Amino acid sequence: MNRLDLHLHTTHSDGSHTPSEVIGLAHQAGVTALAITDHDIMTGIAEAITAAEPCGIEVIPGVEVSSISGRSELHILGYFLNWHDSVLNERFKTLRDSRHRRNPQIIERLQSLGIDITYEEVRALAGSDSVGRPHIARALMDKQVVSSAKEAFDRFLADGKPAYVPRDLPSPAEAIQWIKAAGGLAVLAHPTWVKLADRSLIELLRDLKSAGLDGVEVYYSTHAARQTREYLSLAQQLGLLVTGGSDFHGLTKPDIDVGIGKGTLHVPISLLTKMKAAVGRI
Repeated sequence: MNRLDLHLHTTHSDGSHTPSEVIGLAHQAGVTALAITDHDIMTGIAEAITAAEPCGIEVIPGVEVSSISGRSELHILGYFLNWHDSVLNERFKTLRDSRHRRNPQIIERLQSLGIDITYEEVRALAGSDSVGRPHIARALMDKQVVSSAKEAFDRFLADGKPAYVPRDLPSPAEAIQWIKAAGGLAVLAHPTWVKLADRSLIELLRDLKSAGLDGVEVYYSTHAARQTREYLSLAQQLGLLVTGGSDFHGLTKPDIDVGIGKGTLHVPISLLTKMKAAVGRI
């Protein structure tokens, strides 16, 4: 069975597997096309392309951009964008810099709670320039302060929790325009995570479409069948592309595997044809 997975993270952001290791796992799972979508960074794409060539796996250049709407984070996935674009990469550097300013503040708050942790430990664990809360969660797991990344966020790191520190992020419209300016498709990631205050999801999607949004991630590891049907219907109503992926991270999401999510995920390979048509690749 040919499989498609358009949402994968590596050690270049907050995943625990290198791009080459992710390609190996994809090959084992029967994935024939995938996208590396690290957070606010695209440095893992080159290694993925090299590793994928002998496996016959197609690698779509991708990224996941963090944005803020009110107090809610929205993640915008970018596909088929020019990953060498200097303007886009400089913008991503500013996002990573904002993490570097925030992370020591998070560590200080954890220390004030009596937790023995240092930022140097977290940076060593991350092993890359893209250090974020998932790496802090992994450090807390290693120290047995928590048993999972979810517990780390639920107890300490999520919005409203004792160690949470906000950071500067672009608006969703800005994130979409960054992707579009680099020739890519912009897609709303995991709509099940979106926190809606005084408007419905369809209203949000309409607003984002007016800002240039191309699609919505319908197939996702933690979407229930009911949610998948709902998001598919919304995409069809609004004329948005449909995408999907596992959101594989490795250690911080150990129950999610490349290509199959929690075991039942299947992203139709046919979706890729429509995506390519939208960017003039066929």
